[in-house]
Amino acid sequence: MERTRVGDFIIAVIVAGFMMALAGSCGWAQDSGQVIRVTAKKFVYTPKEITLKKGVPVVLEFTSEDVLHGFNCPDLNIRADIMPGKITSISFTPNKAGIFPFHCDNFCGSGHETMTGTIKVIE
Repeated sequence: MERTRVGDFIIAVIVAGFMMALAGSCGWAQDSGQVIRVTAKKFVYTPKEITLKKGVPVVLEFTSEDVLHGFNCPDLNIRADIMPGKITSISFTPNKAGIFPFHCDNFCGSGHETMTGTIKVIE
């Protein structure tokens, strides 16, 4: 009886290892993707232009150097509040190619309307 338990355990470990290897080769393992750091400051985003690849996961990490800002890219359904001194992260995978404008949607002072940029998604 003891040999059966040990044998079952060894088989379970081998199967688990095989499943983990298979998951990694098939892309099932979680991928955090590319990280792009975006800084907001009256009245500009840095970088102002972001280029991404369609189908590749990305994390946008936002920080504000001065006041509350917003980030809104309606065509990609991305929206965030950017608080001074904190990091706000948004993870997504672009699923369509094109050039998509973004803007600050929290009034941040005179010049707010010029706080814009673009996300370019390539094939």
